[in-house]
Amino acid sequence: MQILSVNTARVEHFVATSGQALDSAIRKRSRSGRIAVGPLGLEGDEQADPSVHGGLSKAVYAYPQEHYAFWQTVRSQAKVTGDLQPGDCGENLTISGLLESQVWLGDVLRFADCELIVSEPRYPCYKFNAHMGFNQAAKLMAQSGYCGFYLAVKREGAIAAGEAFELLPGAREVGVVELFKAKMKKQA
Repeated sequence: MQILSVNTARVEHFVATSGQALDSAIRKRSRSGRIAVGPLGLEGDEQADPSVHGGLSKAVYAYPQEHYAFWQTVRSQAKVTGDLQPGDCGENLTISGLLESQVWLGDVLRFADCELIVSEPRYPCYKFNAHMGFNQAAKLMAQSGYCGFYLAVKREGAIAAGEAFELLPGAREVGVVELFKAKMKKQA
């Protein structure tokens, strides 16, 4: 298991392909070097709407790189041009080797200099549609279960792209996929 990219963004105002004007920090971009991890997330990262993103329980968002091929394919089918880059799903950590189906609430991701606790799945919103460039993106995330997961900071420190990490199992009572599908079913 490895971090492929550490991504941050400041809140920015942008106009989506649909013409909708948004304030968001979903346009995460890769950072080089070691990035400090504090109680509220990564140094240099912001959230436009703290009522649904960020805070102590959603300080860092991790997303498996393994899902990027799926998103590239569906974007192509929707006639959206351009290749996806790490951070394009709004994640702070683009990771490999760990999927949602292998993660439970309370599991700990242990890095060399910090520890992060899995707190909940990411639930898509209209800003994900706008950023991905087509109106079915959030629906496809709900159907596929390719949601990634939020992390709370257990031990502050720093992380960097290329760094390996290990998964320390928690109580294993509630899985990320099960919780995600249950909430998405209620919203449907």
